[in-house]
Amino acid sequence: MNDGTAISDELQIRVEGQIAILTMNRPDKRNAMNDGLLNALDAFFAKPPKDVRVAVLTGTAGHYCSGLDLSEHVKRSTEETLHHSRNWHRIMDSIQHGGVPVISAMFGAVIGGGLELATSTHVRIAEPSTIFQLPEGRRGIFVGGGATVRVGRILGADRMTEMMLTGRKFDADEGKQLGLAHYSVGEGEALPLAMELAGKIARNAPLSNYLMINSLSRIDDMSRSDGLFVESLSAAISQSTPDAEEGLKAFLEKRAPVFR
Repeated sequence: MNDGTAISDELQIRVEGQIAILTMNRPDKRNAMNDGLLNALDAFFAKPPKDVRVAVLTGTAGHYCSGLDLSEHVKRSTEETLHHSRNWHRIMDSIQHGGVPVISAMFGAVIGGGLELATSTHVRIAEPSTIFQLPEGRRGIFVGGGATVRVGRILGADRMTEMMLTGRKFDADEGKQLGLAHYSVGEGEALPLAMELAGKIARNAPLSNYLMINSLSRIDDMSRSDGLFVESLSAAISQSTPDAEEGLKAFLEKRAPVFR
């Protein structure tokens, strides 16, 4: 995997230098999430290749991810659904807090579990075809992959409630205005921009990236005083590294830093 292409039935993985491109590959299901795809994502983010500093996550056949594969969902008992939801939470946490920055290149369906997946990533780019939706209420069910926290923190409970009650869809520009996407680009432009941004992020100091991923979202959950204390700890840790010394030296010498 480190220098070529690895393909599973549900997830294609290609590594280019320090960037891994992960393509969800269930075109006949609009890349709906089944256990195989979820497990493939889990396996990658549990132990990413050593040299990978950034991951780009995208879909195939015109869609990012249309959510949970309901043909599997209806077969689960109450207890099985509970454990499946908690396992989904664990995997989404590993994506958000695993230490590898993840960029979503989105188009087509970003629906239900697909939106839960996207909001566990750190940079989100939407093409004009992108549709954001949480349709679970119209199916007689409730979100279970983390939307109440991840999507709710972005939209606020009031707007998320309306979104779920009505099943309304947001397009790419609306999604950007609401914070579901950070960039709204033209057709075919999401992946090229994702690769450009991935290159920039890969050139950051690794520990700085790790702290940004792991500290900021947690500080958002904390009280003001606790958040400020964690900020101080993060600053102290980052500034004790050789990369910090190199960053300051490069600034004074008016050149680009070269981190480990």
